Amino acid sequence: MTIAQRSADWPAWLPDDARLYLAHVQQSRAIRALARDEGCHASTILRKIRAFELKRDDPLVDEALSRLEATASDAAANLYNHSAKEGISPMSAPIRTAFTAQPDEVTINREARRILRRLCEIGAVLAVAPEMEKAAVLKGTVRTAVVERPVAQAFALKDWIAVRTNGRVTTYEITAAGRAALKRLLDEEGAQRAGFAEAPMAFGNQHREWDERNVMEPGAEGPRRVRYNLAESPFAALARRRDKDGKLFLEPDMVVAGERLREDFELAQMGPRVAQNWDRFLTSGDRGAFQPDQGQAEGPARARARVAAALRDLGPGLGDVVLRCCCFLEGLEVAEKRMGWSARSGKIVLRIALIRLKRHYDEVYGGKRPLIG
Repeated sequence: MTIAQRSADWPAWLPDDARLYLAHVQQSRAIRALARDEGCHASTILRKIRAFELKRDDPLVDEALSRLEATASDAAANLYNHSAKEGISPMSAPIRTAFTAQPDEVTINREARRILRRLCEIGAVLAVAPEMEKAAVLKGTVRTAVVERPVAQAFALKDWIAVRTNGRVTTYEITAAGRAALKRLLDEEGAQRAGFAEAPMAFGNQHREWDERNVMEPGAEGPRRVRYNLAESPFAALARRRDKDGKLFLEPDMVVAGERLREDFELAQMGPRVAQNWDRFLTSGDRGAFQPDQGQAEGPARARARVAAALRDLGPGLGDVVLRCCCFLEGLEVAEKRMGWSARSGKIVLRIALIRLKRHYDEVYGGKRPLIG
């Protein structure tokens, strides 16, 4: 029986590594027995248990584990006495009420939306001390929120908060995992208010930063709104893909070339504006009365020239796909439809385009990144 299958004996929100640790320390289960249950090597279980043992330097983690150990010991003693009185074997009597004193997952998530949001503020910390019954969120000397100590212990076990300063008063700050969890919980709450039973792709959305930008299509009457992920460009996801031999679909230098083109595109301030003439960006003409030889704003002008040179070298088709995917941050499926290509052909064309783009940078700049300006 795996640790996950034994979830009825522990709080539902307890992390798997904490379950392994308690199963070994409190229930005296052997490392090799846990490894057989989990279907992994014994060294993996040992490493996880040792890593969790080091976390006991954290006061909240130590309190939480001690509380769970004490509760389990009391429950085991009560079970033994009850089994002896009823004349049945203790191993055959299930425990389902051992951890009723612990906060449930609904309470933890509700408090997380309130407390973690406060901890995202600049200078905010969670303070605990032995003489304090509850944990308090402080921003400077101002107390902005209070949370029950068991709930704060659950935050520490989940790695949502980490020790910032240790002493008579221990302070905690929110971690990257805590920020991701807060974003996921807020997305779930928003989806429920909108009528969904659960947030769609909640764990995926915690790593995304959605934004919109205007894209001007050639011949279009006005700009078109495109939704994209600030945290990742479309071809960055392709960079993680591997073929059947384990080789990366896009080599790191290809990804660098694509990001370099996007950097020049942003530096050149080539983003679309209302009623903007795209042809002027790829010629020697500039907007307004500005002339390149005036010595002002040469950085954007040179970046614009680098983008134009790269696109001219790639030519039609290849230049279009890198412009859409690397600069406009369009997805491959959208680019394929708008360019009239067959499905799943865009990634092959994009790979060829990035190879050509890397060769262009190697030939023109010797593989070195030009100085800004």
